Amino acid sequence: MKQLTCFLIWLFLLEAPAFEIPTNGLPEFTGYGDLVELAPGKFQFVPDNRRYQRSLSEEKSGERMEDVDQVTLYSYKVQSTITSRMANTIIQSKLVNNSPQPQDVVFDVQIPKGAFISNFSMTVDGTTFTSTIKEKTVGRALYAQARAKGKTAGLVRSRALDMENFRTEVNIRPGAKVQFELQYQEVKWRKLGSYEHRLHLQPGRLAKHLEVDVWIVEPQGMRFLHVPDTFEGHFDGVPVISKGPQKAHVSFRPTVAQQRKCPNCSETAVDGELVVMYDVHREEKVGELEVFNGYFVHFFAPENLDPIPKNILFVIDVSGSMWGIKMKQTVEAMKTILDDLRAEDQFSVVDFNHNVRTWRNDLVSATKTQIADAKKYIEKIQPSGGTNINEALLRAIFILNEANNLGLLDPSSVSLIILVSDGDPTVGELKLSKIQKNVKQNVQDNISLFSLGIGFDVDYDFLKRLSNDNRGIAQRIYGNQDTSSQLKKFYNQVSTPLLRNIQFSYPDTSVTDVTQNSFPNYFGGSEIVVAGKYDPAKLQQLRAVITATSANTELVLETLAQMDDLEDFLSKDKHADPNFTRKLWAYLTINQLLAERSLAPTATTKRKITKTILQMSLEHHIVTPLTAMVVESAAGDERMLADSPPQDVSCCSGALYYGSKVAPGSIPSWASPSPTPTALSLVAGPPLEATPPPHVIRVENDPHFIIYLPKSQKNICFNIDSEPGKILNLVSDPESGIVVNGQLTGAKKPQDGKLSTYFGKLGFYFQSEDMKIEVSVENITISHGSHTSILSWVVVSVNKEKSVTLTLGKEVSFSILLHRVWKKHPVNVDFLGIYIPPSNKFSLKAHGLIGQFMHEPKIYISNERPGKDPKKPEASMDVKGHKLIVTRGLQKDYRTDIVLGTDVPCWFVHNSGKGFIDGCYKDYFVPELYSSLKWP
Repeated sequence: MKQLTCFLIWLFLLEAPAFEIPTNGLPEFTGYGDLVELAPGKFQFVPDNRRYQRSLSEEKSGERMEDVDQVTLYSYKVQSTITSRMANTIIQSKLVNNSPQPQDVVFDVQIPKGAFISNFSMTVDGTTFTSTIKEKTVGRALYAQARAKGKTAGLVRSRALDMENFRTEVNIRPGAKVQFELQYQEVKWRKLGSYEHRLHLQPGRLAKHLEVDVWIVEPQGMRFLHVPDTFEGHFDGVPVISKGPQKAHVSFRPTVAQQRKCPNCSETAVDGELVVMYDVHREEKVGELEVFNGYFVHFFAPENLDPIPKNILFVIDVSGSMWGIKMKQTVEAMKTILDDLRAEDQFSVVDFNHNVRTWRNDLVSATKTQIADAKKYIEKIQPSGGTNINEALLRAIFILNEANNLGLLDPSSVSLIILVSDGDPTVGELKLSKIQKNVKQNVQDNISLFSLGIGFDVDYDFLKRLSNDNRGIAQRIYGNQDTSSQLKKFYNQVSTPLLRNIQFSYPDTSVTDVTQNSFPNYFGGSEIVVAGKYDPAKLQQLRAVITATSANTELVLETLAQMDDLEDFLSKDKHADPNFTRKLWAYLTINQLLAERSLAPTATTKRKITKTILQMSLEHHIVTPLTAMVVESAAGDERMLADSPPQDVSCCSGALYYGSKVAPGSIPSWASPSPTPTALSLVAGPPLEATPPPHVIRVENDPHFIIYLPKSQKNICFNIDSEPGKILNLVSDPESGIVVNGQLTGAKKPQDGKLSTYFGKLGFYFQSEDMKIEVSVENITISHGSHTSILSWVVVSVNKEKSVTLTLGKEVSFSILLHRVWKKHPVNVDFLGIYIPPSNKFSLKAHGLIGQFMHEPKIYISNERPGKDPKKPEASMDVKGHKLIVTRGLQKDYRTDIVLGTDVPCWFVHNSGKGFIDGCYKDYFVPELYSSLKWP
C-alpha cells in the first residue's frame, strides 16, 4: 500500500492564531472525564460541569431574520465523527419558501477530493428521495429512462481545486419545505506530525440554526487538539473545544447576529473552512493494532529514531511560465531547504526549460561550501523557454543510478527526487504516458519521486501518477498561495527518512485480504496504515511482525493486539463508530485497487480488478469511479444521478470531422509533423487540449497579439487599435494557398474615451481543399465546393468552454476560442480568440500580421532597466534594423481557463507593433473576408 497523505500543514499551528475559547461546558460531553488545558494563553478547554449557555430562538436573542428573504434557511447542520482516523460527515440543510411564487432552491457543498459519498437524501414538499448505489452503466440507464419521461432533476459532482462540488437544484412551491442530507467518509492521513479535518462551511445565507459538531474518538489517546482561526477573527469566542484523554468535541454554533458580516448586513460571514488539527500518543515504536468486528487496522508511526542519510536531486522547472513571483519564491524556498541538509546527506540540482542543466553532474556532500555554491547557482537562474520534463527527470535518475552502480552511496541511505514544476511538457517528449513509462523503466527500486505542482494549470493528475508509480507522493499549490512556504512545507514532509524496506506480516492463517504489507520508506511526521480481515471464530490474539532498516541497524518489531479492550471502549461512547475498522479497510482496499487498475499490464488483469472494485463499492454503498448513486422518489418515477466527477479529457465526444479523423489526445501536429498534408479536419471540444502547449501565437481581446519566437524563446506582444468592420490579414501564403483574415467588431460603447475592438469573425480559405470556413460568434459556416453547411456553436461544443480546431493534415493547425459575455453587459460583446502554432510548413512567401513570423526574425534584447511602472521593467530590442523600447508585462492565454485566463509574460511593443511588424498595421487591411494580402 502506498503511503497516502492528506494536505496537512503542521507549521500552520505556529503561524495561525487560535480561537479564544469561552469557558462554557457541553452537556453531551459530561462523561468524558477531567478536561485539561493545553498551550496556556492560546487554548482554554471547557470544564465538563457547565452548560454552554446560548439561545437559538429569535424571541430570546432579540434577533430577527430578514423579512425580505424569499427562501429561509431554517437550519444548517454539519456533524463529523472521527473514530481512529476514519471520518464520517453528515451535512444537512432545511429550507422553506416564504415567497408567494415558486422558487429554485440549491444545495451546493464541497467535500474533500478522495472522499467517498455514501448517502444522499432529500425531502421536497413531503416527497422523500432516497439513494441507492448502482453499477455506473445501470445507474445511467435508470436515469435515462426517467429523463425520457421528463422526470429528472439535476445533480452534479465536479472537481474544484482540491475539493469536489456536490450540487443539486429543485423548484418548490410557495410555503413548501425542503431538506437535503449528504453523507461522505474519508480517512485522516498524518502529515508533519498531525491530522487535519477540514469542513467547508457555505450555507449561502443566514441560518436560524447553524450547528457544527466534530466528535473525535481516538483509543490511542490524544496528544493535542487545535482549532486555528480561519475566519480572520470574526468568530472569536464562538467555537467551543472540549477534550478528554481519548475523546474530544469541537462545537461551532454562531447565533444569527454572529453570522452577519456586519451588524446591519444580511450576508453571512460563514463562508470558509473550519479546521481541526490533532495528533495521538505513540508510546511504542511498533505502532497501534486495533481489532474489531472481523477487521483490523495497524497504525505505524515510530518516533525518536535517527534520520537516515539521503541522496536528493532537486529538479526545478525554470521555463518562461515560472517568471516573476513564482521563481522568486522558489529560489527563496530552495535557499532555506539547502540550509536544512545534514552533513551526511548528498545532493545536486537539475534545472530545466527546453534544455536541461545540472549544477553538478555528480552528487556532492552537503558541506557549507557546496551549499553556498548551490545557492549562488540558483540565485542566477533566469526563467525562459519551454518545458522538457522527460529529459530533466531522466537526467536526475541517471545521476542517482550511476552513483549507486559505482558504489558511491551509503548502503543505509535513501534516494529522493523532488520535482518542482508549474506546467506541462512542451519540448521533447510530450506524451504524458510515455514520460511516465520512461521514468518507470529507468528509475531503480531504491529511488522515490516526489512532485510539487505549482499553479492552476498544472496537470496535477499526471504528477500524482508519476509519484505514486515511483514510491512517492505529489502535492499542488495554487497561484494564489505562497509558493515559498508551501515548497518548504512539502520538503519537510519528505526530508526526514527514518526507516526503509519496511515489511509487515501477520502470521496467523485466519488473517486475509491485507491491503498491502511492504513500503519503501517511512518519513518522520507521517504514518503507515495497514488493514485486513480476520476470522473472529479462529483468531484468539492478533500478532504483527515488522522488519525494517533504520540508520544504524536492521529492526524486527513485534506486537500483540488486545482483542476485547477496543470493543469495551467503543461500547461506552455513543459517538464512536463501531464499523470504523470495516470502513477503513474498504477505503484503503478500494483506493489500492484503483491505483493497481490504472497500472494494470493486461486487459484481463484490469477486468479482474474492475470486478473486485465494483463488488466492494456496491457492498459498502459508496460512490467510486465505477459506480453511480441513483436518487429517486418512493414511487420511482422521479430520479437524479450522481456519479464520480468527470475526468479531464483532451477532446470531447461527439466531435465533427471533415476529411481524415484526428484522434483525441494525439500529440499536437506541430509537435510531431507528418510529411504530407491530407484533408482538413474540424474538431470541436473544450479549450484546445487538456495540456495545451504554451508556445503558440495567440490573438485575443482588443486584439492582443502574442508572438512566440522559438529560437529566441521569447514572447513578443503588441496591440492593434483600429475601427469596427475593418478586416485584417493574419496569414497569407500564396504557395500553400492558405489565407486567414479577421474582421473587427466594436464594444457597445467607449470606455475612458476609447472604443475597444475585438475579432467578431474569422475567415479561413484553404485553396488546395477548395474550402472556406467562416467562424463568427453566432455560428460556423463551411463552404466546400458547391456545398455549404452551417453549424451552431451549441451543436459544435458540448462543453461550456467553446473551441474549434482546424487542422490541415498534421502540419497546419488553427484553434479558435469563443468568449461569451453577459448579454446585458453595458460595454462588452462576444468575441473570438485564435491560437496558431509556430509551424514550419508555410512557405518563405508567407506574410500577414502573424504569417511573417512563421520564419523567425532575429531579435536582441538588452539593457533591461526599471520602467515608469516598477512592476513593468523596460528594455531595448533590436529587430529588423529598428531599435525599439519594449516593456515587460503580462497578457492572457485563455486555453486552460476561458474565464480568468493564464498570465503569459512577454515584451510589449508599443504603437501597434510599429518596428516589429513590417510596415504599418494599416498595410494589412484587406477588402473581403477571404481576400489574400498583396505584399510587395
